[in-house]
Amino acid sequence: MPSYSYKAFDSEGSIQSGFINADSERLARKEIKTLNLIPHKLKKIKSKTAKRYKIKKKDLVLATRQIGTLLEASAQIDEALKMTADQVKNKDLQNILFNLRDEIIQGKRLGDAMEAYPQVFDNTYISLIRAGDTSGRLIEMFKSLSEYLEESLSINQKVRTALTYPFILFSFSIVVVFSLLTFVMPQVVNQFIKSGVDLPLLTSILMNISSNMIYIIPSILLILGTSFFYYKKLMKTDSAINIHRLFLKIPIFGGFLLKSETERFSSTMYLLTSSGIVLDDALKETSQVLNNAYLKDRLDKIIKSVKEGSDFSRALTREQIFPDIFNQLISSGYRSGNLTPMFKKASSFMKSEIETTRSTVLSLIEPLIIIVMGGFILLIVMAILIPIMQ
Repeated sequence: MPSYSYKAFDSEGSIQSGFINADSERLARKEIKTLNLIPHKLKKIKSKTAKRYKIKKKDLVLATRQIGTLLEASAQIDEALKMTADQVKNKDLQNILFNLRDEIIQGKRLGDAMEAYPQVFDNTYISLIRAGDTSGRLIEMFKSLSEYLEESLSINQKVRTALTYPFILFSFSIVVVFSLLTFVMPQVVNQFIKSGVDLPLLTSILMNISSNMIYIIPSILLILGTSFFYYKKLMKTDSAINIHRLFLKIPIFGGFLLKSETERFSSTMYLLTSSGIVLDDALKETSQVLNNAYLKDRLDKIIKSVKEGSDFSRALTREQIFPDIFNQLISSGYRSGNLTPMFKKASSFMKSEIETTRSTVLSLIEPLIIIVMGGFILLIVMAILIPIMQ
């Protein structure tokens, strides 16, 4: 059923806007009149493929939270979707919510309807909605999902915020060095050249760099662009597993990456197992959440072992892909029958570890950038002062 956006006058002459589903424009106008409104403008919303939808994670979090709140207030799922769609600002998300409402009215399950938008609702989201719909715990699932998405969004925002200052500092330092090499140094050194003074080796090297800057910068950008394109191409092959394995071995960065993936694994597993999904199915869904291809490949082997009847804790310890403390916590929870609470405890522990590592890395990055950029500026100053001293 098509969706229409409308603007209409109410009894007081004020303009009201919203969305409505109808088989035709005539029926849409008729439906608007039943709301005691006078149609003013009516526009059919064009259908889009899922890949063309542009929805921020923050918008999805707010919509999920609002749907759960409305369901808790005894609203039906179709009413909750409509009321949420009327209030969200993202037009694409509005369209999706109205389409979901339309599918539900026609008798389709909410989880099945969401499968049409894989770029918006991932496997974990859909699996939890299905589990909640089947068990009659849809309200709890929406609330749990909103909390899970909010925590995930909060962690991403903390990382971005933490990297903002070093990025600005590094960018400004690059601009300063580039300006000194391109504009300041040539003007000063050219005076020595005109005087017939022999330039020291350091000054000659930096002058050659300065005169060839117009070629060096495009070359660097070309190399970076080619490397990025080649990396994206490799990620679609089996080489991605070996490359991502090397990422985990990089000092400091690799440990931070492993802790982030472990936290994501723990929080997702807690969410799935607490909703009643069995262990092997929960593992299968969680493997789709991991971004590291190497960890995902090793987790697939663990899933295969569990399906064949192997002990989960032993399979987890044998693969040795997660930190030892995590393996110990999960093994303890598995043997004592408290696996689900232990996933939550492991998630909380890894969050504190991520925060500690983040603070440590930042305390190292900022002075390191200052030292490196200061070193470059010192070389430029020395290249100018040495001829003067001679």
